Amino acid sequence: MRFVIKSNQIVYRYQAKIMTRNIVEYIQNEVTTWDGITANPHRFGGIEFNLGTTEVGHIHRNGMVDIPFNSKIRNQLIAEGKAEPHHLLADTGWISFYIRSDVDVQAAVDLFRLSYLFNATRGRSRAALGGTLDMDAELARLKLSEPLQAIFNDVTRRKHD
Repeated sequence: MRFVIKSNQIVYRYQAKIMTRNIVEYIQNEVTTWDGITANPHRFGGIEFNLGTTEVGHIHRNGMVDIPFNSKIRNQLIAEGKAEPHHLLADTGWISFYIRSDVDVQAAVDLFRLSYLFNATRGRSRAALGGTLDMDAELARLKLSEPLQAIFNDVTRRKHD
């Protein structure tokens, strides 16, 4: 069978599909290097990342990222333009982030990392990691805004003198 390409649109769609697959693989390879993270197929397609039994987020095959936070962190991320309300669960702590360019890849990884750090301060995840994270250094690397840093510290009960 032969394909006749009558426009560049077919080539563009094919290249975009390959690029998105590479981005999803890159993010999976990055996130699964973090202590305690596992990757599994997500029930709605894509890959789900878990810290123990807690989901820290998932990425769909089309490059859309969905990540759970508490409502305070979620609201600040949206206010700063770093995320959008979840595409289906707009009134929850979930956010959606759309990878539209190469620049967005690191931003997506940083959002996964923020969720990872948020969950690493809680319950079983904190116990499982045993304080192995230097939270101050981790948060500094993410270059959070002062309001987001303050909210993170408040909701995770991290106080600084």
